[in-house]
Amino acid sequence: MGKGPQYDRGMALPVNPQNQKQEHTGSYYAATAERTNYPELEGSRSADVCVVGAGFTGVATSLTLAERGYSVALVEANRVGWGATGRNGGQLINGVSGLEKIEKKLGEKVSDLIWDIRWRGHDIVYERVNKYGIQCDLKSGYVEVATKPRQVACIEEAAAELEQRRFPYGFEVWDREQTRDMLGTDAFHGGFLNQRDGHLHPLNLCIGEARAASQLGVQIFEQSPVTEIRHGARPTVVTARGSVEADSVVLAGNAYGQFKPKAMSNLVFPAGSYVIATEPLSDERAREINARDAAVCDLNEIVDYYRLSADKRLLYGGACNYSGRDPADIKSYILPRMLRIYPQLKDVRIDYQWGGMIGIVLNRIVAVGRVKGNVYYCMGYSGHGVSATHVMGEIMADAVTGTMERYDLFAGMKHFRIPGSQWFGNQIIALGMLYYRIKDRL
Repeated sequence: MGKGPQYDRGMALPVNPQNQKQEHTGSYYAATAERTNYPELEGSRSADVCVVGAGFTGVATSLTLAERGYSVALVEANRVGWGATGRNGGQLINGVSGLEKIEKKLGEKVSDLIWDIRWRGHDIVYERVNKYGIQCDLKSGYVEVATKPRQVACIEEAAAELEQRRFPYGFEVWDREQTRDMLGTDAFHGGFLNQRDGHLHPLNLCIGEARAASQLGVQIFEQSPVTEIRHGARPTVVTARGSVEADSVVLAGNAYGQFKPKAMSNLVFPAGSYVIATEPLSDERAREINARDAAVCDLNEIVDYYRLSADKRLLYGGACNYSGRDPADIKSYILPRMLRIYPQLKDVRIDYQWGGMIGIVLNRIVAVGRVKGNVYYCMGYSGHGVSATHVMGEIMADAVTGTMERYDLFAGMKHFRIPGSQWFGNQIIALGMLYYRIKDRL
């Protein structure tokens, strides 16, 4: 097997923001992405809103505000898309984690609003890719696959819901034989194809949206870790060499809980997520394993997912690690999982291996709130963030400008916090996930 670039062990949940200032990890995305070179924040600045964190949530919030005519400063510790935004599986999947729990609590009166939120992120992504000419390899098509016979019922329920809602986009239910023909493997008992879902190059999407925001006047600063937030009628975001005073601040990411421990501590915990990328496959082999060029994800509690890149590499990820420790060798950790699905790829070279931390919320509801009235936060997508971050960015933009209906759905939900340190919290999560691993194998 080929040896991919070395994995850097930078986390998306650093303890000390002073120690950030890192470049992108050695991923396929970083190797094929546009480059950003926004200046470091120096001196005193002013804006209507200061957004901290230039991942999808921060960039989406900033771009939404700029489109509405607000002045925005966007401050990033490393590079645009540096964290989970730029390292993920690139699957554009409908929904926001925890929506079903919100609906269960609030009842049918919010069901239509929840449905709109579930798909709004897709609308934003498709619209922006077209409007701003963002080159991010966006393709339609996503397949959920059943690894066990009992999961076929989940596929049928998903199709029934879309039929009831008169879903305007194409979808298909595949039996085992169709799934084998479409995906070139005997590993699955059925599949559900949704043509509104899809996949893309996440880092190029984020960078493209940041470029659009910059063209609309957003001041973007990279390599500028935030060291302090000073509260007041106009709070101030402080870095080592500069500051931004604004009417409102949005903390858009998983890295800033240490600033507001009473409000934000122990809400989000890190989990490792890992991906490998093969060498480019021949057209024939690519068609064999993914005839519809769709993103694929299984229905297990601890999922595996994969898709083809624009240059026909198989990008295969999964085996989310809740222990707080990274595998010694990502390829050795993920490759056996890929070969269980596609043993015919045993001689294919692995060109890239990478990973990093994602933010997990215990109840899987995105953690949303505010501190002292004008400092807002939004974090913790539990591994389902490409679409969700975009609708949440719009919801955060609504909130800071006075429209609270969708924001209140999330802010009103209570979160369970594990007492004690984040380290102990992760051990408890790891024990809990052991239950789900056993459940997946039954």
